Amino acid sequence: MINYKEEIAKVLAEQVEGLELAEIMDMVEVPQDSKMGDYAFPCFKLAKVLRKAPPLIAKGIAAGIADCELFEKVEQVNAYVNMFISKEGFVKDTLEEVISKGDDFGKSDLGENKPVIVEYSSPNIAKPFHIGHIRSTVIGNSLYKIYDALGYDVIRINHLGDYGTQFGKMICAYRHWGNKEDVINDPIKTLLDYYTKFHVEAETHPELEDEAREIFAKLEKGEPEEVELWQWFRDESLKEFTKVYDMLGITFDSYNGESFYSDKMPRFVNELKEKGLLEESQGAQVVNLEDAGLGVALITKSDGSTLYITRDIAAAVYRKETYDFYKNIYVVASQQNLHFQQWFEILKRMGYEYAKDCVHVPFGLVSLAEGTMSTRHGRVVFLEDVLNKAVEKTREIIAEKSQGSDDVDVEEVSKAVGIGAVVFQELSNNRIKDYTFDWNKVLNFDGETGPYVQYTHARCASVLRKAGDDIVAAAANGVDCKYLCSESAYELAKLIHKFPAVIVDAGEKYEPSIVTRHIVDMAQAFNRFYHDEHILVDDVNEKTAKVALVMAAKNAIKNGLALLGMKAPERM
Repeated sequence: MINYKEEIAKVLAEQVEGLELAEIMDMVEVPQDSKMGDYAFPCFKLAKVLRKAPPLIAKGIAAGIADCELFEKVEQVNAYVNMFISKEGFVKDTLEEVISKGDDFGKSDLGENKPVIVEYSSPNIAKPFHIGHIRSTVIGNSLYKIYDALGYDVIRINHLGDYGTQFGKMICAYRHWGNKEDVINDPIKTLLDYYTKFHVEAETHPELEDEAREIFAKLEKGEPEEVELWQWFRDESLKEFTKVYDMLGITFDSYNGESFYSDKMPRFVNELKEKGLLEESQGAQVVNLEDAGLGVALITKSDGSTLYITRDIAAAVYRKETYDFYKNIYVVASQQNLHFQQWFEILKRMGYEYAKDCVHVPFGLVSLAEGTMSTRHGRVVFLEDVLNKAVEKTREIIAEKSQGSDDVDVEEVSKAVGIGAVVFQELSNNRIKDYTFDWNKVLNFDGETGPYVQYTHARCASVLRKAGDDIVAAAANGVDCKYLCSESAYELAKLIHKFPAVIVDAGEKYEPSIVTRHIVDMAQAFNRFYHDEHILVDDVNEKTAKVALVMAAKNAIKNGLALLGMKAPERM
């Protein structure tokens, strides 16, 4: 596809002295109001060089480029040169690119196959996979898809929370009040009940805390009974987690969690000592980061046990040595900002220059209307329940609207749309915002929602079916774009053309909502085109041209939904 900013910069370079091509490209703008042109060039910067008033400079440039075939119209407005691109050429270029590339439209080789690690989801085993986990899970999955589309070699890591003192509590609770059958029948909810009961009982029987610590110490030493129970809890938890991942269509390349690094940590504790970074504080070992405004980072407790920071340092070095990553991305809640700042700084002080390539992508928290979620108190909303309820509601709506039609696979569409509604809602706002989970909002299918976008895709598919195979085949082989110069057709083509740049922007900012908002814009623009224009007209050439634009819109919307981890139904 033509890079219009670059082509405009080349044209302007013939009129402008004293600026490099890259500088001119940076100066070219896209006006907020399309009535001011498709692109604009401000001339303020040239005033000092040319010693003229900016409006006079703009007038001269506008006159100099007015006859260029790239433009339909060029205007000088105050200090700006406003440029209107030739609609026919622009639409032709866009349609050829989208239709020829199909599912690959939007993809690029920008990443040159460099390895990028994305760590996301990372639930704690033996605890519920609740609505709070959805943010890391779907943001991370979307970032994986975005970076994959940009041509990076992406490694997906689920850094399971499968290590720590909570497992001493879990095993302790199981031995006091548990039984094997209940765990097998409903592992997560049963283990959550045990965990909740432990904290209730520990309030009146504090000796349980000591017992749990002793059990965890045995687990760390590899005592067979404790390790066997821990492994069983881990295996049963993963079976349950996999149900949710399957519903979301998410897979991972590695499930190496905290336990994987338990034998790798002594190397880094020793290295910190050798490099003079460790200090003793009340029996514990710390790294003082107060000179960087990051406080004091605890490396080992007074009993010698390690903490998250130690494991994260070990994990980062292991990943560099194993994958030689270009970027190591962590999709973890903003609550952990200080933790990441501390261990990135420690990694840097240890002399690992790739500390700068470790990136924390924070996101806001999910709370319930009745307060913050707490596994200790059993106050959670299970993610599997949310997804199932969304599918159930969608099934009711589709069954009612399709009125028994055999054309719609109600079960498949209900899953695609119901689960898609939850995912889209999660990715529709800036990731850093906190929000309160609300069933009514999640399951509202009106407005700028996932179902609206999926329905628009299905509407595109319906138009193509009605057009017939011959017209669709002809539309794929080039059309007369003079029929696609109306305002609604051109605005739709502009948004489709912008899609690859949107993917780049989303990758640079680690922000899937940029893609989400753009898909909504494309869907709305298609629906305006659909309502403003009669597509399946009698004139074959006009009909074929309009069908080509429908094909391009369908392609772009489908590829955009795929970047969010959503399906694009052909019928709804």
